[in-house]
Amino acid sequence: MNAPLGSWLFLLMGLVVAVESTAQSSLPGTTGIERQQIRAQLSPVNHTLLSSEIGAIVSKIAVREAGSFKRGDVLLSLDCSLQEAQLEIAQAELASAEVVLAANVRLDQLNSIGKLELDLANVAKAKAMAEVRMSETLLAKCELIAPFSGRIAVQHVRERQYVQPGEPLLEIFDDNQLELEFIVPSRWLGWLQDGHSFEVSIDETGLVYPAKISRIGARADAVSQTVKVAAIIDGEYKELKAGMSGTVQVITPTGAVNKKSDTERPIEVSL
Repeated sequence: MNAPLGSWLFLLMGLVVAVESTAQSSLPGTTGIERQQIRAQLSPVNHTLLSSEIGAIVSKIAVREAGSFKRGDVLLSLDCSLQEAQLEIAQAELASAEVVLAANVRLDQLNSIGKLELDLANVAKAKAMAEVRMSETLLAKCELIAPFSGRIAVQHVRERQYVQPGEPLLEIFDDNQLELEFIVPSRWLGWLQDGHSFEVSIDETGLVYPAKISRIGARADAVSQTVKVAAIIDGEYKELKAGMSGTVQVITPTGAVNKKSDTERPIEVSL
């Protein structure tokens, strides 16, 4: 049985209103998304992959996987007997060039040598000095020095293993300062600034820690109307480890999120 035209129009209008209501509740920057939980993890501020710059055999690993170290510590040593011998050769060639140059300078004072011979002696000495510096630079790469304090995340090689230039050796990270990232509505940019303080509750420890915004994304996403924010844990807490997750409570200023609201309220963002 066909329904009256007025009934169809009523149902159609109701459907349009329902769709608009659903879309509004899912828009970034509205109350619906601001209550949404966004998953992220604690990660170290400083972390890097250290690679070999020369081809050699690993002679000693001073700090092994999960081990801790201080800035400037030797993490790994390579067998550089060949590089040491090359340095000795370069030093001997430099000494020889210096003797020849000194003799030519003396002869030049006696007007017993041409300018060309004296210039060639100077060039030979400069070349020998460059060879020494190159050998010293290569020899310095035989020890892997820690660029910052931290721990070994992954050990890619073993002792007595031959490594090629560019081959990964150790992955390291600084566990003293952890960073967390999350996404917030882009209209928060009107009040959110670097240094904004808040608290984060870590699931694994069940404790609450102070944190503060360290940097805000360079641009907002036009589709989702969100922006990425990074923050750091304010202080040193040995129980915290990279990979842990938790929930951030950000207090928004009155009216910043919902202009009809008369009080401040926490926005929970899961990390």
